Amino acid sequence: MTIPVFDDAPPQTERVSSYDERHFVTYLRLLEADAQGAHWHEIVRVVFGIDPGREPRRAWDVYESHLARARWMTRIGYRHLLEGRIE
Repeated sequence: MTIPVFDDAPPQTERVSSYDERHFVTYLRLLEADAQGAHWHEIVRVVFGIDPGREPRRAWDVYESHLARARWMTRIGYRHLLEGRIE
C-alpha cells in the first residue's frame, strides 16, 4: 500500500483539514491496528514506513499524534465532513 506524504504531526485544527482528508485511510488503519492490539512499533513501521529502532522518538511522536487525531475524528471531526473545511 502506498504511504501518503505525512507530517510528523497532523495539524491540530478545530475542524477537518485538507490534511485530514488526505489521511482518512491512514487514520482508519491506525484505529484498526490499535483496536486489534498491535504493538505501536509494528503499526508505525507498516503505516508510516518508519523504523522505530532507528528513529524511536520520531516514530513515537508520529504514531501518537496521528492516533490522537484519528480518535478526534471519531469523536468530533466526523461532524464536519459535510460542512466546509479549512485549508
